This record gives sequence, C-alpha cells and structure tokens, in this order.
Amino acid sequence: MVQRITIAPQGPEFSRLVMGYWRLMEWNMSPRELASFIEEHVELGITTADHADIYGGYACEAAFGEAMRLVPHLRSKMEIVTKCGIATTAKPENALGHYITDRDYIISSAESSLKKLSTDYLDLLLIHRPDPLMDADEVAEAFTALHHSGKVRHFGVSNFTPAQFSLLQSRLPFTLATNQVELSPVHQPLLLDGTLDQLQQLRIRPMAWSCLGGGRLFNDDEFQPLRAELQKVAEELGADTIEQVVYAWVMRLPSSPLPIIGSGKIERVRSAIHSLSLEMTRQQWFRIRKAALGYDVP
Repeated sequence: MVQRITIAPQGPEFSRLVMGYWRLMEWNMSPRELASFIEEHVELGITTADHADIYGGYACEAAFGEAMRLVPHLRSKMEIVTKCGIATTAKPENALGHYITDRDYIISSAESSLKKLSTDYLDLLLIHRPDPLMDADEVAEAFTALHHSGKVRHFGVSNFTPAQFSLLQSRLPFTLATNQVELSPVHQPLLLDGTLDQLQQLRIRPMAWSCLGGGRLFNDDEFQPLRAELQKVAEELGADTIEQVVYAWVMRLPSSPLPIIGSGKIERVRSAIHSLSLEMTRQQWFRIRKAALGYDVP
C-alpha cells in the first residue's frame, strides 16, 4: 500500500503517489472501465487524483465524473485536485489562448469542475499557470469565497516562480498547499532556481508533473545516455524498470515531491509503487543528473 503524507502545515493529506488524468481521453476507456481503474488504484493506496479543467479539451473532468457516478462510495476515500486559469481555443468564445485569474472566473470555473467531477467539494484547487495580469487580491477573494462556501478545502498553484508564490501567499489568510511543477531528470531548471528551496523552507511538498518527460525519456535519441545510466542504477537497486528509478530520483529531493503518474495502464501504476521502497544514494542521484545534463558539477 502507498503511504499517505501531509503536503503542507495546514494540510491536506495525500497519497505519496498521485494519479494523473491529463491524458484520460487518450485511454479510450468506457465509463465502467474507468470506474474499475479508479477503484483499482484507490485499493492500491493511490487515492489522490489530479485534473485540470482544460484537460482533454475540457472533457476529462466530465468523463471522470461519469465514472465516479458508478462508484460513488469511492469519493470519501479520495482526494480530488483540479486546476483553472487557462482559457484555450477549444472553446469557441476564446479567439486565442490566454490566462485568466479574475475573481468571478475562478469561482465559476471551480463550480463547473464540481459539476463535471460529480462532487460537492474539491480537496485542492490550483491556479494552473502564472498570469501576467493576475491581481493577487482578486485571486485571494475568489479563494476565500470558495473556502467559506465549503466548495474547496485547500488551494495552491502550479508552475509558479518563488516570487509569484510569495505574492499570492501574502494576500491569503491560509497557507497555499503546494506548487505543482514540472520535474524530471530531463527537466531540471527548478533544482537550482529557488522554487524547491522555497517549498522546503515553508515545509510544503511540491507535486511533480511529467516525471518521465512526457515520453521523451523513452523515445528521444538524445536521452540514450540517460536511459543507459538509469538501467545501471535500476540493476544496482533491484528495480524492475527505469520508470521506478526516475520516480525514486524525484522523491530523493529534500522537498519530498509527490510524483504524478500519467499512465492509464494499471500494471504501470502498480509498478510505480515499487519506487517507494528504493533507497537511492547521493552518488546514484548525481550520476543520473550528469547523464541527463551531459556534464558534471562545476
């Protein structure tokens, strides 16, 4: 079973691994098949589900909600995360893609997500991307209204810089719960730009998306040296796959990121759990870093 972990001083408590539903519409599951998939990963202890309003051209939340109506008893065993703040041309009223973090938009987006997901509350709502026109006071008003109404229990951000995180936090009466960020051996800027340092300072655990580089880790020729090194470390640790090693590499960071698993295959989800038992040494971690970047430390 996957252990649970409190991700911020004021909560919430999530599963150590998170099930991501970004590519749900590509899995071609019927509502019944999806309901069974949800039930299986919840039974494994992966109780936290990650969504966003725009996923699947605004279709993933509704598909998930349809499946949840078949297994309503699971809602009390789960934590549902979703995001808002991006408007895409998948909706005809959007002449171009843009960010939007106005008070009324955040509230209406959260209420729309509640309806689509077939739930009366969200465990966590995130602002999906930094908005150059974000008025922190308006976002705070929206968060506070949603919190007081009981529609959203916790709030956070995604892809924010430390300064953007601090700005929004300065306007809120409660602690932001997380910053969901792209983090993997093939995407390492956040390791040294202060993002993870800030979260460690605040004792807030990030959520890590695209840990496998969106599939580039397995398909791009430039990452062949990295794959070779990951395989060596896998053999040293007794891991079954290099995926397990990547998740262990992410979790080795002192900010204790929660990896988001993006596969709709329950075998790969089950396999990812083995990463929790891998104890990676500092040398192994830096060998992977070097293989990914192509150079050693200065």
